Amino acid sequence: MQTNQPCKTGLDFLFCIEIQQFIITKLLSDQAVAAPPSGIINDSQPTGIKTTSTPSAKKDDNVVKLDIDKLPVRVQRIVVDGLTRTKDDIVIKEIKPLLNAKTFDELVHLSYNAKVKMERLGLFKNVVIAIDVSKDNKEYGYEVLFEVQEFRRVDGGIHTSISNNDGSLDFQLKMPNILGRGERFSLDYTVGTKRTHGYSAYFKKPLNNNPDIFLGSTAYQFHGEYPWSGYKQTDRGVAFDLTFPTILGSHNIQWEGVWRDLRALARDTSFSVREQAGHSLKSSLKHTFTIDTRDDPILPTVGVLWRTSQEYAGLGGNVEFAKQDGMFQWNTSLPLDAIFQMSLAGGLMRTLDPNTSVSISDRFFLGGPLTLRGFNLKGCGPHSYDNALGGESYWLAAAHLYSPLPFRPGKGRFGELFKTHLFLNAGNLGNLDFNNLSTSFQDFAASLRWSFGCGVVLCMGRIARLELNYVVPMRVQKGDKANPGLQFGIGIQFL
Repeated sequence: MQTNQPCKTGLDFLFCIEIQQFIITKLLSDQAVAAPPSGIINDSQPTGIKTTSTPSAKKDDNVVKLDIDKLPVRVQRIVVDGLTRTKDDIVIKEIKPLLNAKTFDELVHLSYNAKVKMERLGLFKNVVIAIDVSKDNKEYGYEVLFEVQEFRRVDGGIHTSISNNDGSLDFQLKMPNILGRGERFSLDYTVGTKRTHGYSAYFKKPLNNNPDIFLGSTAYQFHGEYPWSGYKQTDRGVAFDLTFPTILGSHNIQWEGVWRDLRALARDTSFSVREQAGHSLKSSLKHTFTIDTRDDPILPTVGVLWRTSQEYAGLGGNVEFAKQDGMFQWNTSLPLDAIFQMSLAGGLMRTLDPNTSVSISDRFFLGGPLTLRGFNLKGCGPHSYDNALGGESYWLAAAHLYSPLPFRPGKGRFGELFKTHLFLNAGNLGNLDFNNLSTSFQDFAASLRWSFGCGVVLCMGRIARLELNYVVPMRVQKGDKANPGLQFGIGIQFL
């Protein structure tokens, strides 16, 4: 027997009625109805079989009760149909555990796990499973058929993506499963709405048949303009990274080497920015640790996000610094479908060469609808004329309350995508004197900026979210670019 289409979920697959009906029909036709130890047989007049997963609506004393899930099995044969370029060894490793199945329920679970694993590894576009009794009529003998659909050798597309208050058009050419063991190669060209463009080549390889452990390498060139600081920069670089999970969370270790060309964006760019213009070579090692238990990355209702990163630059080149930053987000559901969210973030960096300062392209920036609302984009902290200079340390805290729209228009439909939004956020950005940290921290805490406001949030699935808020800045420092009133933001990660 072969199913016409794969089950949509794990539960659907575990209780495929077609498989059970086939087994029941086969057992009846062979007149070999034998219930497992947990079953009950009435020998007076066996007229049918009742399974635990398909209960009978009417009680009948003349019924053979058979627990299909505990039915003994012996897997006699496993067939994989549709292989072309996928290597046999990686498929065998995933399906081999099926030979150890002792019960029908265990066989179904192992088959489904193998299907999910092979799809996550990027081996196949789709996998359909069919379970049949063995053709040699051995007792409790079964055969399992995997019908696999491989990816096209070359694929591509054009799509849009959203980042921090910016959108881009991406052209992609990809070659999935290029070497037959889940490897993936892609070429991308991106054009942004704010005069950004770049292209990259990326290669990814899973390790030890584990889709959560993989090596990646990329070569890229990217050009961006940064009008809030009055400069433009072209980056050309390569990077290699390793991603792997642990009991605590996910780790990513990356080495990056990049050649940077920084230029003044306009004739009125301040001297503080112009003096940093020129070429630089950065070689850095970065570690990122992530714990994410949220139910949704865009607008979660429950869960925690914890992310920290450490970067050391100075493994060659003329850029030397140590950098540490992180963020924490906590979400909980409240009565009346309300959501409370608390976010904290902070970072600190220091140059390793006392004769040089940290480049403007490596510093922290703060301000805008995605970080500190009520201020222009990157509008907090030190400025030289109208150019934001960034800082070597920052902190940020925010509290949010989300609730459904008043009177719940469109409840259960389009209206569920909208939320009302109340918030309070505070933060600071600047430079610390490492020779007098006590005084620096006191000044850093005393000169904070904060604002509050309300608005409406539109959640665009798992793509991005939009915010339209009315913001009231309550504390502004000298040089800041405040933005009271209506403020619009679009992005993925909001604090």
